[in-house]
Amino acid sequence: MNKHYWLILVFFILMQLSPIGIIPIMFAMGFDGSMEELQGLAISIGFTIGFIIITWIAFRAKPNEALQENKADIPKTVLWSFLGIFLAFAAQYAAAMIETFVFGIEPGSENTEMIVEMANAAPFTILVVAVFGPVVEEIVFRMVIFGALYKRFGFWIAALSSGLMFAVIHFDFTHLLVYLAMGVVFAWLYVKTKRIIVPIIAHVGINSFVMLVQVVFGEQLQDLLEQMEEMEQSVQMILGGWFL
Repeated sequence: MNKHYWLILVFFILMQLSPIGIIPIMFAMGFDGSMEELQGLAISIGFTIGFIIITWIAFRAKPNEALQENKADIPKTVLWSFLGIFLAFAAQYAAAMIETFVFGIEPGSENTEMIVEMANAAPFTILVVAVFGPVVEEIVFRMVIFGALYKRFGFWIAALSSGLMFAVIHFDFTHLLVYLAMGVVFAWLYVKTKRIIVPIIAHVGINSFVMLVQVVFGEQLQDLLEQMEEMEQSVQMILGGWFL
C-alpha cells in the first residue's frame, strides 16, 4: 500500500477512538445532557473530523492499478449505484434469514438500537451514520483494504477478508454474517464498475433508509405494530368465541 493508504488507516483508527478523548473534554466543559446525547455528540464530532481528513487524503491517493481498467461509464455507474442498494438489502435479508433459521439468532440489532437512541438524542448523528460513516468505511474497507488484497489474492479472499474486518468494526458480533454479506456485495460492486463511488452510494442508500425508518418514522411504526398486535388479539378472541 502507498503512504496515502497507510495514512487513511491511521486516521480511521484515530476516528474510531476519538470519542474516548472527546467525552472527557465535554464533561470538563460542563456538559450535563443524557449519556445518549453525550455519545452521539462525541461520535458526531470525531467522525466528522475523520470524514474530512480521510476523504481529503483519498482524493490525493494514487489509484489502485488493478482496479483502474475498464471503468464503468456514467450511465452504468448510475445504474449500478441504484441497483447496489437493492443488492445490499437482498444480501442483508438473506444473511438474516440464515442467522435466524440455521443458527437460531433472533432478528434485531443492539448496535442499531444504540445508534437510534443516540440519533434521537443528538440529531446530527443521523447525518454521520447515513453519510459520513458509509463514505469513510467504503474508502477504508473497499478502496484501501480490499484493493490491496485484491491485487495479490483475487476477489474472494479479498472480499471475505475485508468484509470480515468491516463486520468486526461494527462490534455487533451476533450479526457478523449480515455485515459480511453486505461487505462482499460492496466489494463486488467496486470490481464490477471499478468506481468506488458505486459502493459508496449503495452504502449511503441502505444506511439512509435505515435511519429514515428507525428515527424519522420509528414512533409511527411502533404505534402501527402495537395496533396490529391489538387487532390480532381481538381476532383471536372472536375466533376463540366462535369455537367454544
